[in-house]
Amino acid sequence: MTTTATVAPAQTRSPLLLVGAALAIVYVVWGSTYLAIRIMVEEMPPFVSAGIRFLMASVLLAGVLAGRGGLGRLAVTRRQLLGCAQIGLLLVVVGQGLVTLAEYGGATSGITALLVAAVPLWIVCHRVLSGERPAGPTVAGVTMGFGGLVVLVTATGLGGTFPVWTMVAVLVAGLSWAFGSWRQPRIPLPRDPFVVAVYEMLIGGGVLTMAGLASGERFDPAAYSARSWAAWGYLVLFGSVLAFSAYVWLLQSTATSLAATYAYVNPLVAVCLGWLILAEPVTVPILIGGVIVVLAVAVVVRSEFQR
Repeated sequence: MTTTATVAPAQTRSPLLLVGAALAIVYVVWGSTYLAIRIMVEEMPPFVSAGIRFLMASVLLAGVLAGRGGLGRLAVTRRQLLGCAQIGLLLVVVGQGLVTLAEYGGATSGITALLVAAVPLWIVCHRVLSGERPAGPTVAGVTMGFGGLVVLVTATGLGGTFPVWTMVAVLVAGLSWAFGSWRQPRIPLPRDPFVVAVYEMLIGGGVLTMAGLASGERFDPAAYSARSWAAWGYLVLFGSVLAFSAYVWLLQSTATSLAATYAYVNPLVAVCLGWLILAEPVTVPILIGGVIVVLAVAVVVRSEFQR
């Protein structure tokens, strides 16, 4: 069976300008969140800090939506709420939670971003296993992107202070994120993607917070430095309210494989920030891998918009 796009049946293609703006937000902002998470968990516990981050973001976004459309805008059915809970567990709890835990355990922000870049590959695998047949250029672009990922990982190296369990945690996070991204357009959800984001972050943030408290984590606001609070605040406003909402909108408005191309660009942003802020070296192999990744994104984007 050949499919024309991985989007919800009731959705139509959104204007190119809006899709481009949402992609730009997800590309750049999420690329910087790996560094922000690394700074945050230097002092804050991983699950509780991540959980409260998403709870705060959901409250802020809900306030904006209610202010513009009244409380009725946040109304959902039981089936829709269960759908939001399912995706919230996959994206927020497992996806974001394990990434935060991995960086708390010693994974560097750059390596974490590089491993997460495999998400588009997993999404295509989900599509193939479900009986879909993605277009040849999409498959070629994903394959090319994975090749660029291999070059980047090889150039950066996985030895030294990078614990094996953290690598496994990031890979599991990527698999969960890919499955949630593929699954979202296929289950009953509120028509308003921003309402979807509110409930996904609310449920996911609540579960993360409870998991952290149950495991013995404690959140002591007075004990954390301004640097950690600045990173946490950036993650709330930009990483969650802005970028997560933009990603959820993309999942309901365009092809999943197109929305997932953020995972190709994020590592480049993370590597550049590491170079600018932490003076990490940028070698020729890293540059070559980066060029391959950018070209792969161009192939996937062109393929999905032409379908």
